[in-house]
This record gives sequence, structure tokens and C-alpha cells, in this order.
Amino acid sequence: MTPSFRVEPKHWTLIAALIIAAYACYLLIEPYIGAIVLAFIVSLLFFPVHKRIEEKIGQRPNTASVLSCVLITFIIIIPLTVVAGAIIEQGVSFFTQSYEWLNNGGAKQLLNNPQIQSALHFLNQWLPFDLIDPQETIKKLASWMSSFSGQMLEFSSKVLGDVTDFFITFMLMLFVLFFLLRDHDNIIQTLRHVIPLSRSQEDQLLDEVEKVAKSAVLGSFLTALAQGAAGGLAMWAVGLPALFWGTMMAFASFIPVVGTALIWLPTVLYLAVTGEWQWALGLLAWSVVVVGSIDNLLRPFLMQGNSGMNTLLIFFSLLGGLHLFGLMGLIYGPIIFSITLVLFRMYELEFEHFLDRQDNA
Repeated sequence: MTPSFRVEPKHWTLIAALIIAAYACYLLIEPYIGAIVLAFIVSLLFFPVHKRIEEKIGQRPNTASVLSCVLITFIIIIPLTVVAGAIIEQGVSFFTQSYEWLNNGGAKQLLNNPQIQSALHFLNQWLPFDLIDPQETIKKLASWMSSFSGQMLEFSSKVLGDVTDFFITFMLMLFVLFFLLRDHDNIIQTLRHVIPLSRSQEDQLLDEVEKVAKSAVLGSFLTALAQGAAGGLAMWAVGLPALFWGTMMAFASFIPVVGTALIWLPTVLYLAVTGEWQWALGLLAWSVVVVGSIDNLLRPFLMQGNSGMNTLLIFFSLLGGLHLFGLMGLIYGPIIFSITLVLFRMYELEFEHFLDRQDNA
């Protein structure tokens, strides 16, 4: 019979020192935690492909990891560069045309539309706002558009900085990914050894983290991709730059509650006030039925997976994750919730007899 482990004061000292040292290590890597987490997620998603590469070239783990990182670079960087260039081109073209339309009297003609005049009269009569003066509105639009070029220069500088940060983060992610792929088995074995749980509990915890990490990526980013594609198709149908506005809808899909309506609702109103009622109704129906259904059906389906989280928990994990951690919170939030649920189930099993006795007391 295996003797029971007796905790001594020196053990508590060692655990306290380990916690302090672990926290100090976290402070050291905290600026780079996003790249590390991304490398962890990519390694989970790409590991089956990496294993096939490793089997093809034989027992050369370094070479296999380098080939996997090169393949991931080509999969991510080249399409992203091409798409980003097309998005910038369409965006610049759209705003240039908008500026020309405003200067050529398009806004004045639009505001002189009888339907717009009727709507403005209703607003001025019944709503507790200051009177809406069409001419003043046109002047404000012109003033905003005249300062738009300066804002675009600032935006371009920010984008350039963001692109530089992205490439630095991506290179760091590849560096971490190389070791995660090469030493995958050793890392898992070490984690199993140092976690003071039974083998079944370790399996349950590690499997849950892997499943939820995958489902968080699939649920958030595939849903955004699908909504962006569906929205871009609708924008192309109504004559707007499809790639630019589809991308904007994909980013908007990450915003809780409002989501893609932030993009398609103003477009519907614009089509309606310009007399394009058929296109406005068509875009409204498509956005509500198709784009909305993608968010309501696909995201919960992909996010839930095998994690056991219902739609309410998924919603708050995403909302809270975005609030605390930004975009990476779409991954952090579900993982934190899922680990909590797994630990709660372990607690129920470990204290099953005590809990049953309490229920019957």
C-alpha cells in the first residue's frame, strides 16, 4: 500500500517560493503573452499537419518544425498581404468618390429630396433636438471631408505602426511555435508530471483546454469570415466595394450585441433615402435572415463544441473577454470559463459523498 503524503512546513515554503517565482516569470513575458497564446493556438490547430510532415521526412524534428513554420507563413502572410492591398485600394477609392460626390452637390441634391424634407420636418417638429438645418449639415460634411485627408495621413501612420507590430508579433509567434511543435510531446509529458492531479483528471483538463481553444478560434474567426463573405456579397449586389465593406462587417461581427448591423443598417438607410427601395429591402432581408443567422446559429454551434457551455455562458465569456483583454479575449474568455466548469465537475466528483450527505441531511 502506498504511504500517504504528509505535508510539512518546508513544502509550503517551496510552494510559496514557486508561486512568487512563477509570478515574476509572468511579469517578464507579459508584454509577449499575446504572441505566446497565438503560438499555442496555432500549434493545436496545425499539429495534425505537422505530424504528417514529420512522418514524411523521418525523425528530423527540427526540419519538420521549420517546414511547418514556413508553410504557416505562406498560408497566412501572402493571402493577408494581397487582401490588405485590395482593401486599402477599395477603401481609398470609395472615400475619394464620396468626396467628389459631396463637392459636386450630391449631398445638397439628396437633402432636397421630398422624402428627406418630410422626414426632417417630422424630426424638427416632434423630437427634442435642435432644429436640423440641411445647409448647416452640408457645411459640416464639407468641413469633415476637407479635414479627412489629414486624418487619413494620421491613420496611415497608425496602420504602418500596427503592421510593424503585427510582423514583430508574428515573427515572435513563429519562434515560439517552432519549439511548441518540436517539443510537443515533452511539454505535454512535463505538464502531466507536475500537475498534482490524477491521470484521468489531467486528461480531462488538458483535453478541455485543447477543445475550447480550437472552438474559440473556429467560433469567433470562422463566424466573422462567414459574415464578412455574406455581407460583402450583399454589398457587391448593391454596387458598393465588396471586399472593403465585407471586411468591415467581419470586424464588426466581433462587437457584441450590435455586430454587423453597425455596417449594413446605415447602408439600408442610405439606399432607402436615395430612392433605391428594392435594394434597401433586399439588403435588409439578406442581412437579417442570412448574416444574422450565421451569428445566431454558426457561432454557438462552433463555440459550444464539446466544452459543455451553453449559449448564455458563451455570450458572457466573449463579452467579458473582450472587455478585459481586447480581441484576444475572444480566446481567453471561453478558456477561462471552460476550465472553471471542468474544475467544478472535478469538485463534484471528489466531494460526491459529502455533497450527497449534505443533501440528505
